[in-house]
Amino acid sequence: MTNILYATQDDNSFITKFEYGAMLYENPRGIGCNKCHGNGKKEVIIAKYRNKKGALKYIKAPPINNVNFKDFKSKLRADKTESLVMPTYFLTDEELESLYFYIQKLK
Repeated sequence: MTNILYATQDDNSFITKFEYGAMLYENPRGIGCNKCHGNGKKEVIIAKYRNKKGALKYIKAPPINNVNFKDFKSKLRADKTESLVMPTYFLTDEELESLYFYIQKLK
């Protein structure tokens, strides 16, 4: 287990939980959450394409700042056959908690 120093905003630790979450949001394991979810507050169109019939379709990233922790954790740990767009990050429980803490402060 990695010994990561983080705490609440008003702590004197080397890095706060908020700062650690912000770093994870920008670059958890390769591509950052911000690349698709922006500031997390609204749906973001990632790509547009036309299907075989010529209809315009969109790939969208949903807002993530109002998701409860259980659903947040479930989506990030989901079998990726469920979502062909969302990357697999293999985040630890500590990382998930810090990332969620940061996202909730984006409100």
